[in-house]
Amino acid sequence: MTKPIQPAMTTAFFAQCVISFGVALTSVAIGIAYMPIDAWVRAFLAVAVLYTVTSAFGLAKCVRDRQEIVATASRVDQARLDKLLSEHDPYKVDSL
Repeated sequence: MTKPIQPAMTTAFFAQCVISFGVALTSVAIGIAYMPIDAWVRAFLAVAVLYTVTSAFGLAKCVRDRQEIVATASRVDQARLDKLLSEHDPYKVDSL
């Protein structure tokens, strides 16, 4: 029996990335809607947008990593099935 592939990314890490993206997007929306337009507000909005962009990159990485994990597991399963089918001979007669 072979050992199953262990995923490199946990569910908690994926959830943290999604939550971080949501918090960043919400902070920008609140900042734009409720703050007066002064220099410090523009600076706040610039930092919030920067946070949103970096969180979006983190989220994109998590989505890509999850897709790669699924694809790798699928390829390994397919390779195992191919090996099993190539070794199987339905016409082989076992002698006693």
